[in-house]
Amino acid sequence: MREHDSYSSTMRRGRRKFDDDEPGDFGKHGLKRGRLEPALHEDPDLPEEGDRWSTWDGALHGPEPRPDWVRTEHAAVDTELGMLKTGKEADVFLVRRAIPGTDRVSMLAAKRYRDGEHRLFHRDAGYLEGRRVRRSREMRAMTNRTAFGKELIAGQWAAAEFDALGRLWEIGQESGLVCVPYPVQLIGTEMMMEFVGDWDTGEAAPRLAQVRADADLIADLWRQMTDALSVLARAQVAHGDLSPYNTLVHDGRLVLIDLPQIVDVIANPRGGEFIARDVHNVANWFRARGLDVDADGLVERLYYEAGLR
Repeated sequence: MREHDSYSSTMRRGRRKFDDDEPGDFGKHGLKRGRLEPALHEDPDLPEEGDRWSTWDGALHGPEPRPDWVRTEHAAVDTELGMLKTGKEADVFLVRRAIPGTDRVSMLAAKRYRDGEHRLFHRDAGYLEGRRVRRSREMRAMTNRTAFGKELIAGQWAAAEFDALGRLWEIGQESGLVCVPYPVQLIGTEMMMEFVGDWDTGEAAPRLAQVRADADLIADLWRQMTDALSVLARAQVAHGDLSPYNTLVHDGRLVLIDLPQIVDVIANPRGGEFIARDVHNVANWFRARGLDVDADGLVERLYYEAGLR
């Protein structure tokens, strides 16, 4: 799998190259390793260590007050450590942002959406109902799936996820009922967010589907799931693609991830369907582990909380 790098080679000391003929080279913690190729031309403005200067300046930033670990200094340097996840819509990389010679470090997950030539759009139509752009030319391009339209859609997905994370992070800070990664910055179709896992080792938190837990923890995770779904419903949105595979468990907390397809359940005529599908996708996992869950009752409650009843 080759990296889809959104940064020009003139902005970095080199690029990490992933060769298709290097099977199984995934490193100690499941991160795809690559070799850092030398730049064709040395750039005196590049940092002495790391891959490039921080891209904080000029990006769209997450909500305030920011966590104190967010590195906003111009002297910060980004170092790419490997691939965390590859998917149909985007690839996610682990990036260390730090001030050289200090202990001021943050670990980020850089999610890079595929461009119009690579990204799959077969599921876009249902999710994008209710989303509108002002210019009719752009709307036509998106509807007709032209190359320009696909680029616009990719940008919409990145912006939608960034906005959703910011909104839910703020709600979570106030209520404690929903947990999402803090969205650090957005540039084009690349979003950088808080890395959820062990910052010392670079080991990502396990997905819910990977968790082996006793009955008490399973029950507590279901309580957290219903709380989070309730928060989304009151905000009149649905995750849109919720499953045990895009939910993490970190230090006993359930963390929702992968929200580019978030749905406005009022503007989207299929909003209720997305709520019901989210509930049944996760309820089936808990039910298979012996927990007695009332999925239909939860769906009805969420409809009411979202204003659909």
